[in-house]
Amino acid sequence: MTTFKELGMRTALATRLEQLGIEEATAVQEQSIPHVLEGKDVIAQAQTGTGKTLAFILPMLEKINHNEPSIQGLILTPTRELALQITGELSKLSQAVPDIQVLAVYGGQDVEAQLKKLKRSIHIVVATPGRLLDHLRRGTIDLTGISTLVLDEADQMLHMGFLPEVEDILNQTNPHRQTLLFSATMNSDVRSLAKKYTKKPENIQIKAKNITVEKINQLVVETTDRRKQAALRALLKEYQPFLAIIFCRTKRRANTLNEALQSYGFLSEELHGDLSQAKRERVMKNFREAKLQYLVATDVAARGLDVEGVTHVFNYDIPHDVESYIHRIGRTGRAGEDGLAVTLVAPKDQDHLTMIEKGIHMTIRKEQSDAVADDPKPAERKKKAQKPENGSQRRHSRGKGTDNQNRMQAGKPAKKRTRRREK
Repeated sequence: MTTFKELGMRTALATRLEQLGIEEATAVQEQSIPHVLEGKDVIAQAQTGTGKTLAFILPMLEKINHNEPSIQGLILTPTRELALQITGELSKLSQAVPDIQVLAVYGGQDVEAQLKKLKRSIHIVVATPGRLLDHLRRGTIDLTGISTLVLDEADQMLHMGFLPEVEDILNQTNPHRQTLLFSATMNSDVRSLAKKYTKKPENIQIKAKNITVEKINQLVVETTDRRKQAALRALLKEYQPFLAIIFCRTKRRANTLNEALQSYGFLSEELHGDLSQAKRERVMKNFREAKLQYLVATDVAARGLDVEGVTHVFNYDIPHDVESYIHRIGRTGRAGEDGLAVTLVAPKDQDHLTMIEKGIHMTIRKEQSDAVADDPKPAERKKKAQKPENGSQRRHSRGKGTDNQNRMQAGKPAKKRTRRREK
């Protein structure tokens, strides 16, 4: 067990971490923090849930000079939610370093409000690439004095197409800065970026075995596309999660599924890129406070989210690559707690399932879903039951029970059919 004080943290920071229930450093923190404190560049590969955030914000807080009224630290993230989460972690530690000012800069905020805050002394900026570039073009943010730059979730940043923006930002920073790159995966694009912008970096790699295999129970439920929604509802009723994230492939599917769940009385909300920033913040606040039980989300919106108490993850749509699967199920089983990840698999999904099992080097336990195909929503069932049969339905009926057959069975002559002559 390595304490944060042993890693070089000041007593006030170590004490504050203990107050937050964090006493022992994780592997990525233990291996990264000493190098960061020495001023070295670092490239760290570690899955979500391993404590990467503290691995870079703790040494950054140690090194900031609060007497210098300029931006000294910059943290780039791919999503607004992750920017807010990192800012929240910095705020929790602010009691130990009260003179350090932090500002989150992301799209969806009032630009004028951000400009007003930037007139004050800011030491650390946590930003998404698009909004930060907007400020750089306006001349409202100066990055020439930063001493430490962090690229968090670098693989997702590049996957979302931010490479041109990231390079534009990097070219406007102090060339003598310290660069820290943290990523869950190290594909060729990430390695190329790291090689181009880091100098003699320390390479750290934390294996994901403890996250994907030992900490999270995994289950595949075999169903069909038609029965998928009914299967999900049956699973939610069976497992009764405290908090659960349900992943969908697209924004439209997340919206459709969320509306369906709400119609059946589930406490759910959707989270995706089409929501306003105010709505996204409100949804996440309610989810963190357990006012919502189910978060129906897309991969981009939920990337990097760390919500305490998530007991279950449901892959309503199976991910199409191993990395996305690992990121999704990493939302549960955090901080040493057990978690359950359930993936719904239709016959057409078998190739993706095989790829995932090969990628994580294990065969996932499988069950057959007994759920029947979706019936109408409660409101629709009630409306349908109250709706009387109309003449149109009778006229289009087939087989037994037609109007003339009923008359003949009752001993009455059939109605004569007449043809209206054209005038």
